[in-house]
Amino acid sequence: MTSRREFLKKAGLLTAAFTVPSLNTQGGTTQSRLSLKNTKIAVDDRWDVIVVGGGPGGCAAAISAAREGAKTLLIEAMGQLGGMGTAGMVPAWCPFSDGEKIIYRGLAEKIFEASRKGVPHERKQKMNWVSINPEYLMTVYDQMVAESGARVLFFSRVAAVEKVADETVDAIIVANKSGLVAFKAKVFIDATGDGDLAAWAGASFKRGDDSGVVQSSSLCFSFANVDSYNYNLTGPSLHTSNKNSPVYKAIESGKYPLIDKHFNSNFIGPDVVQFNAGHLDNVDSTDPWATTQAMMVGRQIAGQYLEAMKDVQPKTFGSAFLVKTASLLGVRDSRRIEGDYTFTVEDWKERRTFEDEIGRNCYYIDVHKPGHKETRYKKGESHGIPYRCLTPKGLKNVLTAGRCISTDEEAFGSLRVMPPCLVTGEAAGMAAVHAIKQARNDVHKIDTDYLRKRLKEEGQYLL
Repeated sequence: MTSRREFLKKAGLLTAAFTVPSLNTQGGTTQSRLSLKNTKIAVDDRWDVIVVGGGPGGCAAAISAAREGAKTLLIEAMGQLGGMGTAGMVPAWCPFSDGEKIIYRGLAEKIFEASRKGVPHERKQKMNWVSINPEYLMTVYDQMVAESGARVLFFSRVAAVEKVADETVDAIIVANKSGLVAFKAKVFIDATGDGDLAAWAGASFKRGDDSGVVQSSSLCFSFANVDSYNYNLTGPSLHTSNKNSPVYKAIESGKYPLIDKHFNSNFIGPDVVQFNAGHLDNVDSTDPWATTQAMMVGRQIAGQYLEAMKDVQPKTFGSAFLVKTASLLGVRDSRRIEGDYTFTVEDWKERRTFEDEIGRNCYYIDVHKPGHKETRYKKGESHGIPYRCLTPKGLKNVLTAGRCISTDEEAFGSLRVMPPCLVTGEAAGMAAVHAIKQARNDVHKIDTDYLRKRLKEEGQYLL
């Protein structure tokens, strides 16, 4: 049996090309830096709120801030909005209900309901694991952000952060086809997933467990020309929770060293099945060399899954082909920016409610590491998400939203997925505007009672 390492070495994907000098948090090598002091940088200071990162959290933040009346800019490194649900090709929404009712409401519910039109085969009553048509979801985000009045800037990546004082960010330096541009705002929202803006501004953070090991990543992919009849009606469930899933037979054969038992799939359209499958262990998503290798290996994994499915389920996949792999790596774990409060697994277990909570969450503890067991709530149970998890310590005018909010490693396994990211995004966008109007741009000093009142008025579910 060929091991994964042996296979990758033969494929040329484990080479010295991936051995490089270590990188510090500012992006320069530890040996030296190149001074850019003579470079002229244009300045754009039109904005009240700037959101960095156009995933679910960033889109919700931009819509929310613009809706509150702020001049809002959303900066995104890719050419589309939606993050993991679009560029990342995650095939289904995590559960939107606690088993009895939808609990991710407000903008989250609006986006979820709008996305359903792209998957008309799904039952209207279905609230959990609803399939995602990524191309359709892109247009949902495009339209909702545009209609809010927020502006979007694609193909633009934050390269540095400038502060005027120890706790105040003055500008972010963005690189795109215009060169380097300094964008200024009164309040910034970090929805980068990796917490780049906050970390580069000096915020403290945790990453992974006590040893620094992060959850496994995945590169999602889709097959076309699948036999829909056999997939939906006659074939056994492919999901790894099914002990008779054909993926186990493929693994036992030893012919496919890159695949493993992480295998989830959703039917997203006629003859097209999309997969969240395979693991890429301990990828540091803040290291571009590591993510480069992960993308290459991820494409090899997708190819092996296709070969394996043709082998063990030929009636369903015999004529299928790999139509697309994601443009964005499915990162489950990266920096968690330390906030005024760190949500813990004990908070999760106790189903805690907070005076400053800005939404609820019921997703299970889903940590992708060997030996970790899932922990789930009973029907109707959930916990509150404190606003203080969105306010980085030591930064006056920066909020976090989405995957980089303040949690411990285990609780992070519950709060990292798209529905709660939409909830924290909406709250962050609203709070940014309240900080401008109420507290001289200080996000730590807003009236959280008023924030909760406004969130309820916009439909959010709070206790």
